[in-house]
Amino acid sequence: QFQLVASGGGLVQPGGSLRLSCAASGFAFGSYGVGWFRQAPGKEREGVACLRGEDGSTNYLDSVKGRFTISRDNAKNTLYLQIDSLEPEDAAVYSCAVAPSPAALCIAGQLAGATLWGQGTQVTVSS
Repeated sequence: QFQLVASGGGLVQPGGSLRLSCAASGFAFGSYGVGWFRQAPGKEREGVACLRGEDGSTNYLDSVKGRFTISRDNAKNTLYLQIDSLEPEDAAVYSCAVAPSPAALCIAGQLAGATLWGQGTQVTVSS
C-alpha cells in the first residue's frame, strides 16, 4: 500500500521555526517529483515548495522564498520542509504529495501531476 504520512506541525510563535516531515511507505520516491502544499481556512490549496525528480531542482512560492527549504533523504524515504521566520499568514494544513514522474513540472512552488497525498499536518502561528 502506497502511503505518505506527514508530521511535525504544531503551534509556533511568529518568527519561529518548524521542520515538517513526510515519510513514504510502500514505494521509493527517490526519483519522483515531490512537493508540499498548504491550505488555510477559506482559501484554496496552494503549492509552496517542490523538488523535481529529474534533476533535484527546487522551486518555491514567492511568499516563502528564503524562509522555506524543501529537501529529501532517499535513504530514509522521507521528505522535509524546513520553515523558518514563520509568519501568521503561514498558518495552514500542510500536505506532502508525490508525482510519479521524474519529469513532473515544478513551477512557482507548485508540483504538477501529484497523485499521492499525505494526510496533512497543522501549522498554527500565534503569539
